[in-house]
Amino acid sequence: MQFDHIRAYAVEPHTELDNIAPMCEIHNRAKGSLPLEDFRVKLRLDEFFSGGDSLTLGHLLRYLKANRDIQGYGSSVSVSDGNGSVSVDSGTSRNVHTLYRCPTTGWNYFYATLNVDLLDSDDDDEERMGLQPRYLLPDKVFEMYRHFQTHPVLQPSIGRIHRNRILLFDGQHKVAALLWNGRRDFECKIYLDPEIRLLNETNISAHDKFSQTRFFASIIVHKLGKEFGDDFVKYKYLEDGQAKSEAGFMKYLERTDQGTTAERNRRFRSYLYNTVLQDPECKVTKLVSNGNRSTDQKPLTIDMLSKSIFSCFLYADPAADDMATDAYKREQEFNNIVASLNMLYDLALAGWNPAAGPNDGNQRRLARLFRSKSIMAWSELLRDAICGKLDINDAEERDRPFYRDLTMDDCQRVRNVTERLTTWKLWSSPANSEIDRVLADNKNVVKEWLKANGLTTGYLMGAAE
Repeated sequence: MQFDHIRAYAVEPHTELDNIAPMCEIHNRAKGSLPLEDFRVKLRLDEFFSGGDSLTLGHLLRYLKANRDIQGYGSSVSVSDGNGSVSVDSGTSRNVHTLYRCPTTGWNYFYATLNVDLLDSDDDDEERMGLQPRYLLPDKVFEMYRHFQTHPVLQPSIGRIHRNRILLFDGQHKVAALLWNGRRDFECKIYLDPEIRLLNETNISAHDKFSQTRFFASIIVHKLGKEFGDDFVKYKYLEDGQAKSEAGFMKYLERTDQGTTAERNRRFRSYLYNTVLQDPECKVTKLVSNGNRSTDQKPLTIDMLSKSIFSCFLYADPAADDMATDAYKREQEFNNIVASLNMLYDLALAGWNPAAGPNDGNQRRLARLFRSKSIMAWSELLRDAICGKLDINDAEERDRPFYRDLTMDDCQRVRNVTERLTTWKLWSSPANSEIDRVLADNKNVVKEWLKANGLTTGYLMGAAE
């Protein structure tokens, strides 16, 4: 037990009894210079975020209700508009607000201060794709919690009416921070009946290229990929008498004026990545960071995979094959890539243990194997070796090595090559070996060093070093 300054000594330098409280040593050290009440909130935030790393305002609302901090949230409302106003009736209260009309889209919306009882997060559910574009960031929530103790909120949160509920998709960090400050009423801008696709694209742009806080790659892949997949399904069943292909679908999107060529290609690639990583059989998904950076717990990122495994093995161009014929192999490609990733998991990543520390030999091996420049370099060597083992020699076919049916023998050949990669002796070099310096260099330098030291295509195919 220690004595703690309720108001940190550095902030309020006196040691009177009214500024002293008993506190255990661990919490006293963790508290630092935080005021006691802020530290209590910090502890509760830590408890909330320990529930996962993909949490939204919706999860926080459920947490606060379960802990009786709020009585409820997301109540059903009845909304009616006319004569330049909109009425919002919750059953216990009825409020009338001025109705505005967007000069660009023609969408109707209103501004209001709404109680938490009426608000929910615009998250995905079993029936629809939500518009909530990102997950809550622990540090950002806590920083904003402290900021709003003395500063005003400059912009309202933004939401929409969906099935008689008010769903927020922008400003969730503000609402979360204010909730921890005890605020229960929130300034909001609410759209009545927007066109969901355009609103989703606008929201993604607002949180991506027009935002100072960059969008997490994993989130934008999920959002764009799911949206693209929904459109793709509709196209496949479109009865227009035309053969259906991915290339045809891209032309269909162009004819219907759905974004620029670059935007359509980005959505297509996101669809491919998302399909692989959302496959319930894909073991590595749980090790892919939700952020743009890898972490001790999650060593992989979408960006890393897109520049390595996906770049080498996933055919990123829209296939021209008729989807109604046996020539169309995209489903087989997805399955083959998931199987290949699972091989990497079984042979290596299953042993990932951040608690082991850098002095653990196996953890040191895995950290080298899955450094960003390392995986980019050896993925190209792995692709060349697998193409050799599967007798894929045509240049066009080498661009899509897994876009085909693989026999059990083929899969065993792929596994043998992968095992040669993961057990290469220099991954297990002592700490501070030359490999550690090289892996900090660019991909081409790393690749040439790997080849010069024995990790060649021939070695991966079975030759001696």
